[in-house]
Amino acid sequence: MSAPVEEGRRTFRHVKTCDFCGKQAPDEETLTWTTSVENKRPRTYCDTCSREHLRAMESKLDSEWW
Repeated sequence: MSAPVEEGRRTFRHVKTCDFCGKQAPDEETLTWTTSVENKRPRTYCDTCSREHLRAMESKLDSEWW
């Protein structure tokens, strides 16, 4: 797990964003998220989008096709 980043008096946590729906969550809560590489770019998908588009992911279709 990543530790919070302290900057002055404020503390920031690392947050991931789903590349499909835009959902955000702290790193500690993204263990069930899916990652992939499309067109040489790393992509991250939340657990909901991962479940909804599982067959397309297994078929190696780019997210543009979902």
